[in-house]
Amino acid sequence: MTAALPEDPVTEPAGSLEIRWIFPGEQDAAIASWFTRFPAATQALEDIYLLDPRLPALSVKIRSRRAFEVKAYRGSPAILDVAGRARGPMQSWQKWSFPLGPDSPAAAAPEGWIRVQKTRRVSRFSLARGRAVTGVTPQPGQPACSVELAEARLRGNPWWTIGFEATGPAGTLRTTLEATAALVFARPLPERTVLGPASSYSYAQWLTRQASPGANAEARQPLGKPRRLTQAYACRQGHEPLRLGVPLQNSVQRFDLRFGVADGLGA
Repeated sequence: MTAALPEDPVTEPAGSLEIRWIFPGEQDAAIASWFTRFPAATQALEDIYLLDPRLPALSVKIRSRRAFEVKAYRGSPAILDVAGRARGPMQSWQKWSFPLGPDSPAAAAPEGWIRVQKTRRVSRFSLARGRAVTGVTPQPGQPACSVELAEARLRGNPWWTIGFEATGPAGTLRTTLEATAALVFARPLPERTVLGPASSYSYAQWLTRQASPGANAEARQPLGKPRRLTQAYACRQGHEPLRLGVPLQNSVQRFDLRFGVADGLGA
């Protein structure tokens, strides 16, 4: 008989439509200045991402030592195209979040995971009569879009990124993202800043690119169908099992039992 898993709160899945561009090197002062015309909150944090084994169409991370988060890729419904200023595939995701205590063993970054330090400036927009506006706090469940300009450190190397995340009712996500992008890119980007498909990645795809010199082609493949999250701590060929600690293993098992089959995430 299998022992019942202890109760542990988990959010219902939250849907989003997202796009992100990621670049190597230090963030240019001109792009930071370009972004300052919108009010933004600044946050420094460290996220720990699952890198090995790679789980297609799942992005798994420990967010700032406070939450275990799983995102499932649901396809790319359209291309964002702000003529001459930004272009790339919009990606549909669902996210689940499990609270973690500060003393969770997962906070120590087990084998197979990688740390990414980030300093983020985040501006939040809402939708009013089909147009994006700032300075108005959207009500829970209403259309909203977060725009992030961030600096990141991966293995000591600098990167920078700009990303959009639209949330709210499913039928409003594309309109919200496109309206926000139109407002943000109404002012031309600094010279030599090109936001094109070649630099448009999710964090999961970007980390796959950085995993090994031969990973670039793999990162360009469609993300495909998610696999069972329990593979994250199963035995891997040539490796010891991932040791996540009992609290995190329980959360991983609970995710598969509750969502992995019902939402079609199973292998």
